[in-house]
Amino acid sequence: MRWDHLAENPVTARDAALFGAEAVTTRTFDTPEFRGMTFHEIRARSIVNRVPGASRMPFEWTVNPYRGCTHACVYCFARRTHSYLDLDTGHDFDSQIVVKVNAPELLRRRLASPRWRGEHIAMGTNVDCYQRAEGRYRLMPGIIAALRDHANPFSILTKGTLILRDLDLVRQAAEVTEVGVSVSVGFTDPELWRTVEPGTPAPERRLDVVRAFAGHGIGCGVLMAPVLPFLSDHPDRLRETVRAIAAAGATSVTPLVLHLRPGAREWYMAWLERHHPHLVRRYERLYAEGAYAPKWYQRQVTRQVHELAEEFGIGPRHAGLPRRTPPPAPAPAERAPQTAPTQLTLL
Repeated sequence: MRWDHLAENPVTARDAALFGAEAVTTRTFDTPEFRGMTFHEIRARSIVNRVPGASRMPFEWTVNPYRGCTHACVYCFARRTHSYLDLDTGHDFDSQIVVKVNAPELLRRRLASPRWRGEHIAMGTNVDCYQRAEGRYRLMPGIIAALRDHANPFSILTKGTLILRDLDLVRQAAEVTEVGVSVSVGFTDPELWRTVEPGTPAPERRLDVVRAFAGHGIGCGVLMAPVLPFLSDHPDRLRETVRAIAAAGATSVTPLVLHLRPGAREWYMAWLERHHPHLVRRYERLYAEGAYAPKWYQRQVTRQVHELAEEFGIGPRHAGLPRRTPPPAPAPAERAPQTAPTQLTLL
């Protein structure tokens, strides 16, 4: 990727106010994969974030090296966070990307602090840490290396394929601590993917990530998210998706029905009006009580997916955090007779 044609703009007072940093370098460039996008490089003050106590998440700490996401998923719940920066939750979220260029050094400093207790850190839970910008900024190798060096447990969730670049680093970390890897694949319909997740790799390419990790003895789960009501929730569609996930060698599949928080709701409903106007009223009724679909609907989808997972041999879902990966087996000359080879496994 060439950056010869970067246009650098001086920091403005508005930028500093938006991002709460002493300096912001704003970059735009005309390479096809980033045309129309703006990157705001900042030196963040902190990188390890505590999850709010009311959250449903099963972890307490996260690291997010980016804000905004070039994946441009119309349903992304993180869209609302762009409004905190005085940016809109639609086009700006997809094209105005904040890059915390000092994320690796900040994380390493935090992990070395005597006050840090070595808690699990989740990544990819807000915006994708392996979105296209990561190919240029390469923040994740430094982040994973810091976690590895401090034997700090972590997990990564991604819709991207760039994680394959860091497969060896993930393997090294998994030898000394608990590591979990999951890929998000909500459906396999190519037409639906092109319109609702236009900036992501195709679902089949994401399943290639699962295959690659499995081929290296590293277990990879799939978050089947989101299941889109009336678009990807038909039993035949669910079967097709779970079958593909199982065929890729996933260790588990976990369904999650679409939820529409403010910021994402408006953008998604506008997309629905353009592409599937006959479904607008049905969505308004289904989500009349708030951001989440009714419990009965969520349970119905979850039950169907779990039954299919059992049928295809990847259920039920394993509970709890990933197991620590055993160290590699010794070289053949050093191995005692009858010793079975050790397989690297993440769950």
